[in-house]
Amino acid sequence: MIPFLDLRAQYSSIKDEIQQAVTGVFESGQFVLGEDVAAFESEFARYVGAAHGIAVNTGTSALHLALLAAGVGPGDEVITVPFTFVATVAAICYTGARPVFVDVDPRSFTLDVAQLEAAITPKTKAILPVHIYGQPADMDPILAIARERNLIVIEDACQAHGAEYRGRRVGSIGDLACFSFYPGKNLGACGEGGLVTTSNARYAETIRMLRDWGQAKKYHHVLRGYNYRMEGLQGAILRVKLRHLEAWTALRRSRAAEYAVFLKAADVVAPPEMSYARHVYHVYAVRTTDRTQLQRTLQSYGVQTGIHYPIPVHLQEAYRDLGYTAGTFPESERAANEVLSLPMYPELSNSQIEIVAAAVKSGERVERVAARAS
Repeated sequence: MIPFLDLRAQYSSIKDEIQQAVTGVFESGQFVLGEDVAAFESEFARYVGAAHGIAVNTGTSALHLALLAAGVGPGDEVITVPFTFVATVAAICYTGARPVFVDVDPRSFTLDVAQLEAAITPKTKAILPVHIYGQPADMDPILAIARERNLIVIEDACQAHGAEYRGRRVGSIGDLACFSFYPGKNLGACGEGGLVTTSNARYAETIRMLRDWGQAKKYHHVLRGYNYRMEGLQGAILRVKLRHLEAWTALRRSRAAEYAVFLKAADVVAPPEMSYARHVYHVYAVRTTDRTQLQRTLQSYGVQTGIHYPIPVHLQEAYRDLGYTAGTFPESERAANEVLSLPMYPELSNSQIEIVAAAVKSGERVERVAARAS
């Protein structure tokens, strides 16, 4: 069996470091926020090239608070894409604002900039591009439109730790950016976690208060806030993992390059790396017009796969009230019907990739490749 994701392999490689970090938290007694969380905030902000990092309990909370800090609220509209994890849209709704969708580019699966201006109305307050699967959105034209229209840009970088756009790390490009540290992410906690980066001191101060019941100092509640604080254990663990992130990213990129070679003759479309991007391959999603059969074939050869995401948000029952119908965003809908995620993690071996690729080719050479690998 080739698993879709193997978190135990990652843990075994850094077990001693993790245990030392966790022990330090238990000895300090700082279980909520604390020194390790503060240190992680600074280290991660420095890693992406932003002035401030504010750690929270989930990536969804990061999106929610970034939107609130930007002044988004009832009566406002926020432009994003329908081909994303539902949290992107849920966070907009939490503020009382209305999500407005723009279709994705069929190659990158990120916001199609050519359709952006047509979606802007007098109610538009912010643009929320998603760096999906580890591929950055095309940020320069998004920023140019936003500056011309006095709109705020919030990067959804929850799947893009370490990704780069024209040499700049995501998280330092928009006015604010949001990251998730869900365990399966490129930088994953041992539990939940999230963080907002920004170089705007006012936004940072607001988010720090909002995550901790709106307190400017203990028991002085300036804002109506939330209990979105990061746990000390997660901060300590993420500090350890951040030291390994670039090495893990290099391995992901090399695995993606190997996939591209082995899949060259296969009847699937491998994910391209856009000319402006450093893709970090949180997900390695191929496209196929017969996904069900391909997934069954791979399963028969012991290869686990995933689908990210089978239903775009505008067609989800929970968001039917937004008024969108099938056919409104054809590229998002086509992607949702065609994408299939293959195993992708730094510990994936070359022989495993070759087996997966052979299985993709409808079982061709699988037995021979597997025998050679064993």
